[in-house]
Amino acid sequence: MKTFITMVAIAAFLFAGPLQADRNHHHSGTFDQENLGKVSFPVSCTAMAQTQFNQAVAMLHSFWYDEAEKAFRQVTVADPDCVMGYWGVAMSLYHQLWATPPLAEELRKGREALRQVSKQAIKTKREAAYLEAAEFLYQDDEEVDYGARKLAYQSAMERIMMQNPDDLEAMVFYALALISTASPSDKTFVNQKEALRLLQKVLKHQPDHPGVTHYVIHSSDYPELAELGLNAARTYARIAPAVPHALHMPSHIFIRLGYWQDAVQSNLAAGHAVKAHAHENALTETWDQQLHFMDYTMYAYLQMGETEKARKILQQLQSIKKVRPENTTTAYAYAAIPARYAIERAQWDEAAGLDVNPSDFPWQQFGWCEAITHFARGLGAARVGKMTAAQNSLQRLETLRDTDRAANKDYTADQIEIQRLAVAAWVAHGKGQPEDAVQLMRAAAELEDSTEKDNVTPGAIIPARELLGELLLELKRPDEALQELEASLIRTPNRRNGIYRAAQAARLAGDGSKAERYERQYQQLTVSSQPGG
Repeated sequence: MKTFITMVAIAAFLFAGPLQADRNHHHSGTFDQENLGKVSFPVSCTAMAQTQFNQAVAMLHSFWYDEAEKAFRQVTVADPDCVMGYWGVAMSLYHQLWATPPLAEELRKGREALRQVSKQAIKTKREAAYLEAAEFLYQDDEEVDYGARKLAYQSAMERIMMQNPDDLEAMVFYALALISTASPSDKTFVNQKEALRLLQKVLKHQPDHPGVTHYVIHSSDYPELAELGLNAARTYARIAPAVPHALHMPSHIFIRLGYWQDAVQSNLAAGHAVKAHAHENALTETWDQQLHFMDYTMYAYLQMGETEKARKILQQLQSIKKVRPENTTTAYAYAAIPARYAIERAQWDEAAGLDVNPSDFPWQQFGWCEAITHFARGLGAARVGKMTAAQNSLQRLETLRDTDRAANKDYTADQIEIQRLAVAAWVAHGKGQPEDAVQLMRAAAELEDSTEKDNVTPGAIIPARELLGELLLELKRPDEALQELEASLIRTPNRRNGIYRAAQAARLAGDGSKAERYERQYQQLTVSSQPGG
C-alpha cells in the first residue's frame, strides 16, 4: 500500500506542470541557460569558469556528450585550477545509459583527464569525492568489468548524496546511476521508482533542470510506468530546446503510450536541430543520433499508415555514406529501419530479400543488431515458403546468439533468442507443425515479456506476442488470437497491426462489439495522421 501511495504522489506531482512544450523555438546556434536548461552546480572556480561549468553540466545532463566535453575543456582553459573541469571531461566520455561499454579511446581520454587532477590542488572534500567517484569508472584494472564499475560509481554517488544533503546535483547524478544499473528483468522497477522519488524532490526546487526531466523520462520508459513520464515528455523540449536529444527524448514516452503524431513531431524537430548543428559546425559526417531519430520517426509513421513518408526515411538512410561514430545506435538503425518498413507492411518477399547493409560497416562488433536483418529475412522467407532461406537465417541467429552468450552478453543474447524462436515458429508453421509453431512463438513472447527494450530502440521490429496472435489467427483459433493480441496491445498500445488483427480476431470469434471498437480505433489511426486530424 505504501508503494502505491508513493507512486500516486509521484504521478500527481509530475503531471502538475504545463501540458505542452513550446514547439516554436528554433535552434539558435548559441548555448546559454535559456536553451540548455538551468543548472546550478557550485564548484571552486572563477566566476567565468563557473558559468561555463554550469552550461557544460546542462549539456551533460542532456547527453550531448561531444559538446559537453568541449565545454568542460574550455572550463579548464578559462581556469586551469578548476579541477572539476577535468571531472566533467571524464564524465562526458562515460555514456551511462548506452548499451555498450566505453571504447578504448574514450577510456584513454577519460583517464588522461583524471590524471591531470593529480597535478592540481583539490580544494574541497566534496569535489574530491566527485573525482573519486569518476575514477571508479576509469580503473586501470581491466579485470573489473563494466557492470562492476557502474555499481562502484553508483555507491560512490550515493555516499556523496548522503554526505551532502543540500547538493541537488548529487541527487540527480545518483538517480541516473540507479537507472543505469537497473536490471532489464526487474519487473518491480525498484531502481526506477527510487530514481523518480529523488527526481521529484529536485523538481520542486529546480523545475527547469534538464537532467530531472530527462531522467524522469528514462525512469518511466516502461509500459507500466509510462504515464508517470508524460509531463516530463511535454516539458523537456521547452527546457532545453537547443539540444537535439532533448527534442527527441519525449518520443520515448509518446511511443510507449501510442501518441504517434507527437512522436513524429519530436523526432522531426530533433532531426532539424541535428542538421542545423552540423551546418553551423561544418560537419561532413552524419551523426549517429540522426539515424536514431529516423528509426523512431519511421516507427511512428508506420503506425499511422504513412507509408510514403516512411519510404522516404528508408531512402534517406540508404543515401547516407558515413556515420560518426560507428556504434550500437548506428548499427541498430541501419538494421531496424529496412526491417520495420518491410515487416510492418507485411511485405514478406521484401523482408526475405534484405541484406546486411552497409556492407563495409563493422557488423562483427554488433551481432545483436546484425541479427535484426536475419530475423526479418527468416520471418519473410518462412511466410512465403522459402524454407531453405529461412533455415539459413535460423542458423545465423543461433551463431550470433551463442557468440553473445560466450561473451557474457546475456541481454543481447536473449534479444537474439526471441527473434530465433519467432523465426523457428513460422518455419514450423510452414512445415505443417502447428503445435510446435505455437509453442515456439509463445516461448518468444514470454521471453520478450520477461525483459525490457534497450534505449536504442522505439520497440521490437514486431512484438512477439502480437506475432503469436497473428499465428493463432492463421491457425483459425480466433478466441486465443484475440487474447494474445489484447495482451500485446496493453504493453504496446495503439499499434496499427495489433489493432487490425484484434478486429479480425474479434469478428471471427463472434464478438461484434469488440470488433467494431477495434475497427473504429484502426480508422482513427489514419484520421489522426491527416491534417486537422
